Amino acid sequence: MTSQSRPLEGRIAVVTGATRGIGYFAAKALAQAGAHIVALGRTQGALEELDDEIRGLGGAATLVPLDLKDGPGIDRLGAAIHERWGKLDILLANAGILGTLSPLGHVKAKDWDDVMAVNVTANWRLLRTLDPLLKASDAGKVIFLSSGVAQDLKPFWGPYAVSKAALEALARTYAHETARTPIRVVIVNPGPMRTQMRAKAMPGEDPETLPHPSELAPSLVELASPDFDKSDIIFDFATKKFLSFRAAA
Repeated sequence: MTSQSRPLEGRIAVVTGATRGIGYFAAKALAQAGAHIVALGRTQGALEELDDEIRGLGGAATLVPLDLKDGPGIDRLGAAIHERWGKLDILLANAGILGTLSPLGHVKAKDWDDVMAVNVTANWRLLRTLDPLLKASDAGKVIFLSSGVAQDLKPFWGPYAVSKAALEALARTYAHETARTPIRVVIVNPGPMRTQMRAKAMPGEDPETLPHPSELAPSLVELASPDFDKSDIIFDFATKKFLSFRAAA
């Protein structure tokens, strides 16, 4: 392959939620583009299946079985990456959970805490442990998967919507803090997509009418490429447009 077809050659990419849905197809696409994938997921078996797929594409991966509610486990990730590579080029923060869809007053405290732990706190801990490694890259990219409900608020989607709004605030804060560095931070709104989470949220919907997660993967490769130079913006996959936060509000 030419360097043009492998724009991520030599790059190191952490992908959370890498064993299914958007994360799975993104990990494969990033690997095919040349990146070494540090794949995070909860189950060893699913990670090994991903590893087989990546190897079949001529890529390579390091498998990290990790529940994102394991804060100390996340903290150890940065040290392990530093010891092996001394840098990180790409963080694709994809993992997230839906939680319960119900009136706010009916949400159980544990369900609320679980959504915040995975969708918000885990991403903060990832930034905290990976920040020095991203700054050691000549073109660090941080890509957060969000949702339109972070801004287009809907009844009964409280925990998920609040967590994604908080995630976007986290992402924008980090973008501002790294504005004078080579790091670029992008929030991606994938829109309705054929995923297990979408099926859980919309059980009566025909999934065949929705884009497949593999369709988003090439855009994520583009956002992760060293020559991509936008930051503190939203990429809206449905329209293929970059939105400033004033425009998105």
